[in-house]
Amino acid sequence: MSSFSDSNFVKKLGELNNTQQSIQTLSLWLIHHRKHSKTIVQVWLREMQRVRATHRLTFMYLANDVIQNSKKKGPEFTKDFATVLPDAYKISTKDADDKVKKSVDRILGIWEERGVYSKNFIDQMRQSKPGVQNNEKTTPPAKRKKMDEMPSLREEIEAMPKDENPVVPDAEELVKRLSDLEHSASSDAAVREKIAALPPEVSDVNHLTKITDKETAVKLFRQVEDACILLSEYNFRLNAELEERKQVGKMLRDFLMCQKEHVVKGEEKLQESKQRLEKVGVVRQELMSHIRNLPDLSKLPDLGGGLAPLPSAGDLFSQ
Repeated sequence: MSSFSDSNFVKKLGELNNTQQSIQTLSLWLIHHRKHSKTIVQVWLREMQRVRATHRLTFMYLANDVIQNSKKKGPEFTKDFATVLPDAYKISTKDADDKVKKSVDRILGIWEERGVYSKNFIDQMRQSKPGVQNNEKTTPPAKRKKMDEMPSLREEIEAMPKDENPVVPDAEELVKRLSDLEHSASSDAAVREKIAALPPEVSDVNHLTKITDKETAVKLFRQVEDACILLSEYNFRLNAELEERKQVGKMLRDFLMCQKEHVVKGEEKLQESKQRLEKVGVVRQELMSHIRNLPDLSKLPDLGGGLAPLPSAGDLFSQ
């Protein structure tokens, strides 16, 4: 990968477009140069202010990709972007249409759902939106999600039909499948590096006008074929991962529902036990009081029957 410099980064931002490959390619380059994270976020914010309103959303998509995919390598970008995101949110939503505003809000919703940033921080960003005063209430998460055109993964899982006789997921299997997801397609850095390294001409039809000989055309054709195979296989893996995440999400939902039922039943049993303990305690207190009021038979005169002396009330109580 090329070395990092302000001018080099500015040039790459100028070439950035709203396609997944363009965003991921630049994201990988930035993550590779994460030691310059502080400079990167400052240049990113500065250049965002210079582009047209519709292109600012692409900058937000880039920040989202960098923040989420750099977490395993270190917290630099998560922390450094946090210092400029409130300003970036105001810039990206200023003079933007409703569609762009909803898309930016969706990014914030994803950060909140996945715990990338705290709810308080997300709320503060939304309150910094132009025209929104700090004393106004932010839209509740449930209402914000209804505004989105496409359902989130959580919404899809919640919408799945619930089994009439659900089988409680095995905890060990659930942990194993969650662990397997850590090594799924979206975490395959090697493949993402290969995709990022694809030459720009394989996705730019305008490059065809520059081809003047058969040898160059054949070479490009082979590159395009290899790119199609690589991307098709990766997309297949991503689709499989998405389905697996849905199933694991459903397992988590069912597991949590089962645990909640156990908690409710446990609380009911605990309450019953407390009530019984209180009743037994009352009987015990009454019995102790009754025993203390019984006459001490050991002090009665011995009539010579040769019987063993009766135990006193104190002896009974101590027993």
